[in-house]
Amino acid sequence: MAKWLLKTEPDCYSWDDLVRDKKATWDGVTNALALKHMRSMKKGDIALIYHTGNEKSIIGAAEVISNAYPNPKEADERIVVIDLKPKSKLKTPITLDTIKSDPAFKEWELVRISRLGVMPVSESIWKRLEKLM
Repeated sequence: MAKWLLKTEPDCYSWDDLVRDKKATWDGVTNALALKHMRSMKKGDIALIYHTGNEKSIIGAAEVISNAYPNPKEADERIVVIDLKPKSKLKTPITLDTIKSDPAFKEWELVRISRLGVMPVSESIWKRLEKLM
């Protein structure tokens, strides 16, 4: 089971929207590297949901409930989507400031490639995040 981080603008689609909807198709990703990561996602993986904008925090964890598949709304088969459902909301969001201040995260894409919307979460980063959850 792999772990991922998915960024979303809470004004467009938030953690609360995912909880309300009970499941969602994660779409709108067009960056080549982010799409590469999405193509690697498998049913059963865990995805952390990160709110961008003014919040800049990891809000909750979701379960990937489908393998990546071509977005039916796009002609280009390289544009993929995944389906996910909410798993659990964090008791306290993990802010970007907290992440940036911790040397354990210095090589993570969230810190190094701030515009990337989909990224893997390595086992070492996951273990450090669990201590903050």
